[in-house]
Amino acid sequence: MNARKIAIALLSITLIACSESDVSFETIMSSDHRTSDQVRDQYRKPNVTLEFFDVQPNHTVVEIWPGGGWYTRILAPYLKDKGQLYAAHFDKDSSVEFFKRSRRSFEQDLQELADVYGNVTVTTFHPPEQVDIAPAGSADRVLTFRNVHNWYMRGGGDEKVLAAFKAFYKTLKPGGLLGVVDHRLPEDMPAEAMNASGYMHQSYVIAMAERAGFKLLEASELNANPADTADHPKGVWTLPPNLRLGEEDKEKYQSIGESDRMTLKFVKPE
Repeated sequence: MNARKIAIALLSITLIACSESDVSFETIMSSDHRTSDQVRDQYRKPNVTLEFFDVQPNHTVVEIWPGGGWYTRILAPYLKDKGQLYAAHFDKDSSVEFFKRSRRSFEQDLQELADVYGNVTVTTFHPPEQVDIAPAGSADRVLTFRNVHNWYMRGGGDEKVLAAFKAFYKTLKPGGLLGVVDHRLPEDMPAEAMNASGYMHQSYVIAMAERAGFKLLEASELNANPADTADHPKGVWTLPPNLRLGEEDKEKYQSIGESDRMTLKFVKPE
């Protein structure tokens, strides 16, 4: 039995032991199945972020564009016994090779971690065309981590962003919450910087969510990084973990850490 299978077996035993009292985010975060993920915990703060979004073990949660499954490896075990996770991923038939490769890798992880993940349903999300991410009015939480800039930048602008938020609104139950994390562009920097930098004005994200019908409940600074000036040569990808400049000024960007991020909590009104 290889090391990953042993880790999966051990986590399964832990989840069974904790099933009556509900396993905590911290227990899952320290599990061996996410050893390679843990280096980023200091920047992404998943436990406090998910607590801020008030994710409960009996919830139906939709994770938008989970990519390689970094958050899925926390959410799926957490929701396994009492909840339901929908992973609204890239189109498996996309013309973009990165999208197809990412979806294949994610589904392979689902198979390898089946005993840990449990109840995960994969759907397709590609606004504005493919937006049926889960049954209408079924979700307690919709969560999107560092994705709004992608919809904005990939030739969609307001149209794709608004279509995304409208899909989230449709999917949530009345009173359900939308959690958004994304790279934050300082408000005094021009909006044109959103076209290619990967950073977004927080005011823009709030405005688009409100156009879709949401109400902002709270904006948190828990994922803030005051050291990030958001004006780097290769945009947000200049910083870790991408470090697009390679060895050039590597120590400088490593010392900054990952990006300054907005963390926004919206509600679909009752």
